[in-house]
Amino acid sequence: MFAYYIQLGLRSLRRNPLLTALMVMAIGFGVAASMTTYSVFRATSNNPIPDKSSQLFVPLIDNWGPEDAAQNKGEPPEAISYTDAMGLMRGHRAKRQTALYPVGPSVIPADASLLPMREESYAVYADAFAMFDIPFLYGGGWQPADDDAHAATAVIGRKLNDKLFNGANSVGREINLDGRSYRITGVMDTWDPQPLFFDPVNTSGFGDPIQLFIPFTRAIDLKMATNGNNNCNKHAGEGWDAWIRSECVWIQYWAELPEQADAASYRDYLRGYAAEQQRSGRFHWAPNVRLYNVPQWLEHEKVVPQEAKVSLLVSLGFLLICLVNTVGLLLAKFMKRAPEIGVRRALGASRKEIYAQFLIEAGTVGLAGGLLGLLLTGVGVFGVTLVFAPDIARLATLNMSLIALTLLVAVLATVLAAFYPTWRAAQVQPAWQLKSN
Repeated sequence: MFAYYIQLGLRSLRRNPLLTALMVMAIGFGVAASMTTYSVFRATSNNPIPDKSSQLFVPLIDNWGPEDAAQNKGEPPEAISYTDAMGLMRGHRAKRQTALYPVGPSVIPADASLLPMREESYAVYADAFAMFDIPFLYGGGWQPADDDAHAATAVIGRKLNDKLFNGANSVGREINLDGRSYRITGVMDTWDPQPLFFDPVNTSGFGDPIQLFIPFTRAIDLKMATNGNNNCNKHAGEGWDAWIRSECVWIQYWAELPEQADAASYRDYLRGYAAEQQRSGRFHWAPNVRLYNVPQWLEHEKVVPQEAKVSLLVSLGFLLICLVNTVGLLLAKFMKRAPEIGVRRALGASRKEIYAQFLIEAGTVGLAGGLLGLLLTGVGVFGVTLVFAPDIARLATLNMSLIALTLLVAVLATVLAAFYPTWRAAQVQPAWQLKSN
């Protein structure tokens, strides 16, 4: 019976081509608009590390005082100072921990035919590789002993390895950074978490994959300045030593706390640390600390662009308008067939069968609209660069899940829109229809 109703639906579509075209276009354009904007929203609100997002935490410590915090709704600065980063590292209260900041060394290829290049680079501690689940193609991260020794080691990305070593295993070989040699301990496989949860402060949450990591301690030894934000509430003084001893904030800090009890204990530790700074005379205010896991941190940093939220809401409104128009078109189409319905009812068809026939027919309209919407969604995804920044636009892709969702939304939305017209069709009185004809 289902196949029979499908055939009836297809015949009905061919019987009124203009009406059918209007309904398919309404569904297609409405679904395409909503799916295109959803593809951007989905990419920007994605959980970049789902297995550990509830275990990785960003601690924040207010080292500027209530006057500055009042300008940010009482929140501490969104990064920490070198003094606090080293204090937390020495405390070592987390299973794993790392301070990190972006650096910008020049990569000088051994091949003289290649020009020096800059890649997205960070200074981190050895724990970062296991904390962030960074996959490796060859080798692995350096060891904590290398952090203590301030060793000249490096981990490079697959893309950089392809450029410098033609994709060969480069573990144990040397890479020249700013004229200094670093021993490569590992080559990362493709690693492109989006949003860039570990440093939304300097990247706004989106950017190219990281291609180089070097030890934090080595970068400090070489006086590598941050390649990101450096915020100070007062003059830091002159020179490197004055800067790293200042209250300027420029370091991101991450702690891995597997259990909720670990997070509660770490929060108490942060309050104790800030209280200790107060007692020592460094802070002149009560402890003001925060501890955010990955989703809370991305929400705090407002990583999802406001335009992505607004455009999704607008497109859903447009889809609703298209569905309202579809209701009217379906009502006109179904009621035009009142004599046919009357004959079917007179021959014994129940209201349930009328419902089934017309809802399945509406489903065929929705499927046709979904196919059109799929085509338009592809065009829309290709054109999002006209609205969004390139770093965000490149994340919007038409993959299998979006294809399936587009067709599903089109069919379900059309069937829902068809309920009222179908109800009206099922109320047709066969005796009156037969008499009037």
